[in-house]
Amino acid sequence: MASFLRLALVVLVIAGITGCAQGVDRNTEASGLVDAARWTVESFKTGHQDPDQVFRANLKTAEGVVIFPNVTKAAFLVGVEGGSGVLLARAADGTWSYPAFYTLGGPSFGLQAGGASSGVVLVLRSRGAVDAVINNQGKVGAGVQMIVGEFGAGMKAATTTNVGADIVGFSHGQGVLLGAALEGSFIGRRNDLNAAYYGSGATPRAIVRDGRFHNPQADALRQALVSE
Repeated sequence: MASFLRLALVVLVIAGITGCAQGVDRNTEASGLVDAARWTVESFKTGHQDPDQVFRANLKTAEGVVIFPNVTKAAFLVGVEGGSGVLLARAADGTWSYPAFYTLGGPSFGLQAGGASSGVVLVLRSRGAVDAVINNQGKVGAGVQMIVGEFGAGMKAATTTNVGADIVGFSHGQGVLLGAALEGSFIGRRNDLNAAYYGSGATPRAIVRDGRFHNPQADALRQALVSE
């Protein structure tokens, strides 16, 4: 029963995230997410906190990234968290793919109060981690060897013991999101945004791996991921 309740809450969260923007043109929503993702990346690249330095080091060898510019967590005894974002992968020649759209949601149980929002970036350190996100819509952790659930100020210490992790998470923000574990959350494809941004047939694999779809509006985000 508990597992069923968790799954039901996740479905409701994801439905709410996608539904709250029904009054917004999908292409406008997608373009806004891409711009927000670029700002999120640039804030990590120019920041001076410990997590920012670790992020820059990991980005140099990353095989992919998933960027959620605004993950919101509200808590009233039972908390929910979620937000939409983009997945990009590095090609063999070092260039970055165009973004595919995803949503993040998950339940969080316990005595909590208030809420918080934060930019979250998952650095995918292997091709297997990228393919796990593309192929396994659902619970974070499927097909991935290890998840680092350390965020914010805890990231520096986490790198000493988790250097082999396939996915490393970073977050800017305060309050309940700092130190939160991402494992157990669910990542789902935003097929509506993929279609609005690129056209019919724009699946994550076709966008990220096959390179069949392009939108020059995302070039600034792709350039922001290039390491100096």
